[in-house]
Amino acid sequence: MNSTNPRRRFTRAAVAGLALTGLLTACGGSGDDDSSSKSSGPVTLPFWGWANGQETIVKMFNASHKDVQLKYTKVTDQLTMQKQLANAVKAKNAPCLLQNTAEYVTSWVSQGALADISEYVGSSKDKFLPGAWAGAQVQGKVYGVPTSAAPAFTIYRTDVFKKYGLEPPATWDDFIAAGKVLKKHGIHVTNYAGEDPSTLEVLAMQAGAHWYSIDGDSWKVDFQDAGSLKAAEVIQQVIDNDLNSKLSFADYAALQQNYDNGGTVTRQISTWQMGGMVNSFTKSFGQWALSPWPTYKGEAARTPAGTNQSANINLVTSQCKYKKQAAEAALWLSTDKGAVDSMANPETGSGVMPSLTDSAGYVDKAISEKLLGDNYEPAKKTVTDSLGTVTTDWTFGPDWTAMFTELQAQWGKVVAKQQKVTDLLAHMQEWTVADLKSRGISVKG
Repeated sequence: MNSTNPRRRFTRAAVAGLALTGLLTACGGSGDDDSSSKSSGPVTLPFWGWANGQETIVKMFNASHKDVQLKYTKVTDQLTMQKQLANAVKAKNAPCLLQNTAEYVTSWVSQGALADISEYVGSSKDKFLPGAWAGAQVQGKVYGVPTSAAPAFTIYRTDVFKKYGLEPPATWDDFIAAGKVLKKHGIHVTNYAGEDPSTLEVLAMQAGAHWYSIDGDSWKVDFQDAGSLKAAEVIQQVIDNDLNSKLSFADYAALQQNYDNGGTVTRQISTWQMGGMVNSFTKSFGQWALSPWPTYKGEAARTPAGTNQSANINLVTSQCKYKKQAAEAALWLSTDKGAVDSMANPETGSGVMPSLTDSAGYVDKAISEKLLGDNYEPAKKTVTDSLGTVTTDWTFGPDWTAMFTELQAQWGKVVAKQQKVTDLLAHMQEWTVADLKSRGISVKG
């Protein structure tokens, strides 16, 4: 949401036990002849990623493994990864391992770019949080190992809320009501970047929407279900009442300064985004606190699956000659205590929450005491509690990249008040069905 930039996005759920026929244009797999089982002597596995701290854990892996070595290449960002991987797959020189986020897994499987590594890592399922593990699957087959989880919560300015007699919003109705009070004083309750439609995605996900699902041997598309319309109503109220600032992630310094100065006073974020706040702020340290992600009125806590920020996965490509070793390396990177500690620490890694079932033990490393001040200790419980409410029933479709690009263009019009959220949903329904059909993918909707 305003919590995320469109280059980093998050978790999907597996749809188990269904045949691939008609759903994907092609299938990734481990191949008929996995030469990894026949290899003798040291092997080198190219590994592409962009997360801070990966170089360090690659060195740790190489120091502890003499028969397998990782050759790391740092890619600029998520968007660059998509372009470089597409070119590499076409040229048949894709790396063995790559970092990606869950929304792209189905698309890459449909293009035959990823290997099914279930036989190598499937028995380790119970080591990981369900929401994180689900993101590495398509049709119940495992294509990678999750590296991070996606706790989500609200961070808000305690001084501003106290000044105007406001409590942290427990529901979206509370959120809108607080926004109306703050507006009277020239303050925005949230920020909607015109290029980032993840706000709509995560609120729809939280409301139980399913933009993509599987019906028999076809994809089903529904951007106008009850959950999507519930999310649209909340967003439309925020926009109609001018409760949001409209700062772009393109001017990151100005965006962060606005939060630091109290121009916008809440964000729905995950742990890793605190690093950007700490590195950018100069005035508001100690004046922030965490509260649970707002719920829809009368509903239990339900955190969107990853709010785009975490839920990274190390995936094995179908072109890798050493799939077994690559799968085992991916598992080591996500479970070795030294590697996990290093990545969870915002000073040595990315400040992400590990994907492991016992990841609650890393909360104190992943959140900032400098940012939260006296609110640091209570914040730990907020983060830990959110790990148990992450949705696991969201599915990303096989054309997610193309769909999201179109969604971005239409979202900008919503933020600019050139169309309603419901108009956007109607457009995306028609556009996505047509796009899937143009790709030869069976679709209903």
